[in-house]
Amino acid sequence: MTDPSPGAALVPEPTIQEESSGPRPRWVRCGSSSNPDAAGAIAEAMTALFPEGLAAVGAPALVIAFLSPAYPMEAMAGELQAALGSVPVIGCSTSGELTDGRSLRHSLVLWALGGAGFSVRVGMGQGESGSLRVASRQAARCLECLPSHPHRALVILADGLCGDQMEVVRGAYEVAGASVPLVGGCAGDDMAMRSTSQLFGARVLNQAVVAAAIGSDSPIGIGVSHGWQPVGEPMLVTGSSGVSVVSLDDRPALDVYLETLKAPPEASASPEAFAAFAATHPLGIPRRDRIEIRYVAGADLETRSLTCIAGLPQGGMTMFMQGDSESVLGATENACREACAGLAGAAPIGMLLFDCVARRSVLESASADGEFECVRELLGPLPVAGFYTYGEIARTHGAGGFHNQTLVALALA
Repeated sequence: MTDPSPGAALVPEPTIQEESSGPRPRWVRCGSSSNPDAAGAIAEAMTALFPEGLAAVGAPALVIAFLSPAYPMEAMAGELQAALGSVPVIGCSTSGELTDGRSLRHSLVLWALGGAGFSVRVGMGQGESGSLRVASRQAARCLECLPSHPHRALVILADGLCGDQMEVVRGAYEVAGASVPLVGGCAGDDMAMRSTSQLFGARVLNQAVVAAAIGSDSPIGIGVSHGWQPVGEPMLVTGSSGVSVVSLDDRPALDVYLETLKAPPEASASPEAFAAFAATHPLGIPRRDRIEIRYVAGADLETRSLTCIAGLPQGGMTMFMQGDSESVLGATENACREACAGLAGAAPIGMLLFDCVARRSVLESASADGEFECVRELLGPLPVAGFYTYGEIARTHGAGGFHNQTLVALALA
């Protein structure tokens, strides 16, 4: 396959599996390693993923890699693809990894699916600031090559620091339409907020979107929950530009935010104090059947505006939200239950989680694994993996589909 021009969607040929006496059982598996050495981490994660050897289980239909930016990305991508051969691989850098009911740091996590009744096609789109919509549309074109299945979903991993993240949802929706659910997350960089990476096979990309179109003969379920509760009445966004909220109800947005939420005095003078307060006080966008969350990433003390990860349209409504560790843990259980409920009574074989890094900051350090203890209690030994994101994607119906400070769960039967 020739290397296409930058921005073109790549759709590799399907993985060819050896014939056997009958269809291989469907499976989802997870493997991880915290080895700081790149080659050692890949070897350990692959051994955990396929303890009996890759040939014994058959080639995966897809492997998704979540890896700490502490690793050398180019070396990791190349060695991982070499270890997996022609298996389609996508992935991204993180702000923490999730697997086996544990919250990890500086680790590599692999999530793989295979067996009978799965088809996968992968794609990518290369963009720049302000062109995430084009990049997402290019990546989503892999859906056009997906064989027919009764159940489909598009998993999206996007640059977490490149423009308005709502554009990722808009671009993918232009290809997928209303019938294919979108699910995924935005890459992180351990909260350095400088640059994130997206993996497409052996390639490492920036300002890009990578995607995997999954076709399944069995149901696919998606759960979304955040646990935040509204404070006060909805307000009109009377001034906004890009990801900046300038005014609410014709008053400076920052002033309304601090006054309504009774923020401590230091939050109006110190960026660090403001960030700590904003972590538990996001903005909400009322939809017909839910409230979508927008993380307040910062404030301009001179213009008195708020900065979010994704834009709030001028003329729309918003509301202030608040929560605590108890509500965060409750949302984890709700999202997992909702995803399993979408399987139409079938038993789940695995789950993929996209968890906002701002949710982790709400939990006390001693409770970081507590979030996934409740997952383990709910799901048992089910293979579950994921990562801490800079934003979450879940569009199953209606408007919107980009989330902050939310847990999104994808369940496969």
